[in-house]
Amino acid sequence: MNAKYSRYLGLDIHRNYIMVGGVDADQRVVMAPRRIQLCRFDEWAAKELRPTDAVVLEATTNVWPCYDMVKPWAGEVVVAHVAHVKLIASAVVKTDKRDTLILAKLLAANLIPPVWVPPQPVRELRSLLNHRRHLVKQKTMAKNRLQGILFRHNLFPPDGGLFGQEQRTWWEQLPLNQVARFRAQQDLETLDALTGQCQQLDQVLAQLSVQEPWRAQMPFVLQMSGIGMVSALTILSAIGDIRRFEDPKKLVGYAGLGARVHASGETHRGGAITKQGRRELRTILVEAAWVAGNHNLYWGEQYARLARHKGAQKAITIIARKMLVTLWHLLTKRQVDRHTPPTVIARAFLKWASDYRLATSLGMTRVAFVTQSLATLGLPTTLAPAVVAAKDRRPVRP
Repeated sequence: MNAKYSRYLGLDIHRNYIMVGGVDADQRVVMAPRRIQLCRFDEWAAKELRPTDAVVLEATTNVWPCYDMVKPWAGEVVVAHVAHVKLIASAVVKTDKRDTLILAKLLAANLIPPVWVPPQPVRELRSLLNHRRHLVKQKTMAKNRLQGILFRHNLFPPDGGLFGQEQRTWWEQLPLNQVARFRAQQDLETLDALTGQCQQLDQVLAQLSVQEPWRAQMPFVLQMSGIGMVSALTILSAIGDIRRFEDPKKLVGYAGLGARVHASGETHRGGAITKQGRRELRTILVEAAWVAGNHNLYWGEQYARLARHKGAQKAITIIARKMLVTLWHLLTKRQVDRHTPPTVIARAFLKWASDYRLATSLGMTRVAFVTQSLATLGLPTTLAPAVVAAKDRRPVRP
């Protein structure tokens, strides 16, 4: 921590208030801990903070609004990793005042383990994707309840989709009692509402995917097998700035896909993955690995070889880790994925252009959209008319 700071302030954030306290470089208390109501914190920050102050906040749910209020007034603002701070400063006696001064003293001693501060576009995209995960979870719960009704009444679903509009007559004609019929109707209405909300949200996400800072990065992620528009945005929002990972091992650890290691004395033992990091990044990569293993020749061969010795679950986890390493190279070196045929990449770009009418919303034809995306990767742009014509089942014009 730069010695030019005269005060090192710790902010312990709570639901309705923030506890503020500070020390100087010699660990002497220069600001006794005090409670500031959140509704008045922006006024306090503008009045009390100075450019010679260094401030630390713990990474909690509402940390970013507080960070934005502090940043214009303080000389430096650090967001601390909560779990790592607890390891450093665990105490039997725990009070708000004590926690605030501990944060300040750790900052003055340069012992704060910081987290990356995402810019506003990353925060907003993460918020939308988190909202989407909640909606999908609620949809799954509604479907499970409906299937539970069928199971309890020994009813068997028809072939095809069970929850589509074409099956609503079938649901209405089921031999259910009054209570079960009421519950089924409520869950079907809930499912319809959630489906509509997900479609609206996906439209918003699609529009974000063709806006900066995401538009320039999307082709490098979408070119990989198993990754669609929502998956690509999830990966990019979790990573943020790829330049903060100096090597792929750092990115693997950030996703929690690295193996646990115990090496002490003569004992050297590896274990399962750590699962410490961004859960959504780890989850989406495992999902992408299953798709890539089924539809991509290279990843399918890799999975088959690993599954013979390690089993399906371990094999797919390894594939997910390998795909993440590949993504690091694609994003940092801006390369083409050599494991995916160019025609398959062009079809992925066409799907991106066609879904939610993205090309039309930009005033472009699908051919122009795919051509632009292929040019970003340095692939032959002549692929664009061919894949569009193949999708429309019409001959390519000379």
